[in-house]
Amino acid sequence: MTSQTLTHKMRTRAAAMLGASLLAVAAVSLSGVSSAAFAQDAQAEGRQFDAKSGEAVNNAQTMAGAGDNLGAVNALKAALNLPDLNPYERSTMYQMLGQYSYELDRAGEAQQYFENAISAGGLLPNEVDNIKVVIAQLMIGNGQYREGAQRLENYLNSGGQQKPQYVDLLVNAWVQAEDYNRALPWAEKWFNAASPKERKHFDLLNFLYNNLGMQGRQADIVKEMIGRWPEDKTLWDAWASMLANGGREQEAFEVTKMLYLGGALNDEADLLKVVQYYSFYEMPFQAAEILEREMNANRISRTPDKLKQLSGLYRQAREYKRAIPILESAASQSGDAKLYADLGEALYNEGECKRSETAFTEAINRGYDAGKSWMLIANCRYDQTNNLDRLNCEMTDAQMAEAPITRARASAIEAFERVPSSSRERRNAQKWVQFINAEKQAVDRRCEFERNVERELCYQKIKQAYDAEIFTGGFKLDDANCTKFKADYDSEFRVKITEE
Repeated sequence: MTSQTLTHKMRTRAAAMLGASLLAVAAVSLSGVSSAAFAQDAQAEGRQFDAKSGEAVNNAQTMAGAGDNLGAVNALKAALNLPDLNPYERSTMYQMLGQYSYELDRAGEAQQYFENAISAGGLLPNEVDNIKVVIAQLMIGNGQYREGAQRLENYLNSGGQQKPQYVDLLVNAWVQAEDYNRALPWAEKWFNAASPKERKHFDLLNFLYNNLGMQGRQADIVKEMIGRWPEDKTLWDAWASMLANGGREQEAFEVTKMLYLGGALNDEADLLKVVQYYSFYEMPFQAAEILEREMNANRISRTPDKLKQLSGLYRQAREYKRAIPILESAASQSGDAKLYADLGEALYNEGECKRSETAFTEAINRGYDAGKSWMLIANCRYDQTNNLDRLNCEMTDAQMAEAPITRARASAIEAFERVPSSSRERRNAQKWVQFINAEKQAVDRRCEFERNVERELCYQKIKQAYDAEIFTGGFKLDDANCTKFKADYDSEFRVKITEE
């Protein structure tokens, strides 16, 4: 229940109660005004009109009865100037002036006339009490919430009749004065006395407990309301909010999820709250599916921001293939550099380096960080080496230089070197270049070592073949693979023997 709703209801009730109260006051005040009133009834001594004042009052009544409230007001004002009016006559005339002024929408004047009626001193205690209630109602209806509420509360606390409508008006007046602490005890009294209890009784307590931060009591009242009106989504929303505000987010999520699965959530804000809950509780795939489903159903707008959110959820769930077309759509709609970069990253994670490089290039052209972009482009190029044949020591230097893996490494190095020197990524890029070069150097060292080991073994076999010539009748090399090393062996060792 909002403050504006309370204002409207309060004014409506105040007007209805005020009209009834004015009729009651008028009936009591004018009970002695009749043709028999001039008989000076001893039992009503001091509470009767003389001939002139009685005639003036009767004329005013006649005018008002004919709808001439202004004429009645003027006639009563003139009658107040009659000599020797007693307190009862004055009090009655002022009450009538108050009533007719109210009918003329002169609430301020009506209030003053009723004040004068009390001050004139011609009323009985119960009549004074009635007029005090009328004055309080006038003040509340005229926007003097605190003053009117205080007067009405004083009346009720001093033994005045606590009619439900008075308590209702008092509560709403304190609410309009934003004094919720003063409103609460009367609201609880009104609630407890109500039979049967209607929605307005629950709404008011819910409103007050919420504004006073009384979450425990509010939870109790909302629970009871849900039991009575389970179809009311606003109650479930309030319950979920209370759970969340009370640190019970998981329970709030369960309530929201139940509402969604039950078809109770339809507007975009509520549906996005469901998506956020699933994302918060580390269920990005479910969050993405809900968001995409509701976008396809046109219940969530398909804006670049929402597409970005959807693609982010799919990427968080490592569903890059599903994120890619969404990112493409979002990037093309918005032209946002970050979205192109996100698209490049998604394509990178799918190993689509060429498309990734195209997206990153577009991101760079639109102002995105070139350092980050070239780092991912270079990493994607390097990652491709994992799917290529490795270099082996059986290959010649020319074969190694033309191998696909060598070209891929060179391409990666070229990308790493394009990271701007001003970028924070530059240092990492240089480390990557060193690492890739070190890989090639490691292959070279390994092959060199393997060739040295093979040469040494063949040198031993060649020497043994020379040593055995006397027994074999000539040079006979058993291992044909060692033939390629014989010329080197001869040039290094056999020349020296000849010289000796």
